[in-house]
Amino acid sequence: MKRRQLIKTAAVGGLFGTIACTGSSKSFTKINTLNPEEVLQGVSAKDLKGNINHSACRWCYSNIPLEELVESAKAIGLKSIELLNPDEWDIALNKGLTCAISNGSSLGITKGWNDPKLHKQLQADLMEIIPNAAEKGIPQIIVFAGNRNGMSDDIGLENCAQGLEPIVKMAEQYNIKIVMELLNSKIDHEDYMCDHTSWGVALAEKLGSPNFSLLYDIYHMQIMEGDVIRTINENKQYISHFHTGGVPGRKEINQSQELFYPAIMNAIKATGFSGFVAQEFIPTRKNPLTSLKEGVSICDV
Repeated sequence: MKRRQLIKTAAVGGLFGTIACTGSSKSFTKINTLNPEEVLQGVSAKDLKGNINHSACRWCYSNIPLEELVESAKAIGLKSIELLNPDEWDIALNKGLTCAISNGSSLGITKGWNDPKLHKQLQADLMEIIPNAAEKGIPQIIVFAGNRNGMSDDIGLENCAQGLEPIVKMAEQYNIKIVMELLNSKIDHEDYMCDHTSWGVALAEKLGSPNFSLLYDIYHMQIMEGDVIRTINENKQYISHFHTGGVPGRKEINQSQELFYPAIMNAIKATGFSGFVAQEFIPTRKNPLTSLKEGVSICDV
């Protein structure tokens, strides 16, 4: 199931083997079952270096019950399971993890802040979530620009700024970040407006608040503009979150794809980034936890 399908489902139904790893992977052993006690035998969070705060996107592991995913993620060394709905936060929190970035409005990706007709609902949705997120210690809430639908990027940016301004002011009061994701409009999200870093940065500058930032999705931005490390370095002050994914195909981030993630992670670490890096590839192995562990190992620089 693709992410946009899950978001649509959430809006309707309230959803709201040995591996070869790059880097230090001696503790990452064979997985035979989804039982966390058996799957993760010999794997400890102590094996991770502590330079990267690891997270994973829930939708990529939708075939695993959330409770089991949280337990497995914690044992691997992740600190977060993200893109949860508010009614799912406690499942992660009760196990000692956080939700590094929460789902926001049920309108999803295509119906976003660039459409003034949607501002009333979007604002109502976020104004309900923000206080609850602050109470639970959830640091960030995701938002989307929406599809262009014939609209110019300049008008869309103005519309986004006008709609988001009261939300960002509220977020400042509650110490919550509102984070817009950069997505590719070439392969996965045709017609999506916030599809280049420069557009997202222009919006951040217009809003002028430390409580509005960007989610730099490495997979998406490699497809749209490449030049990943330089772009991250030049725009680090606007980025509060990262997603991974193998290019092409959005599969595992190992040697089967073109990006060299250890170099990207080292560049992120060198900026002094203290936020989260989340695995958002679609696992292809029979047991997706094998791929999750591999991805964490690759990114743990």
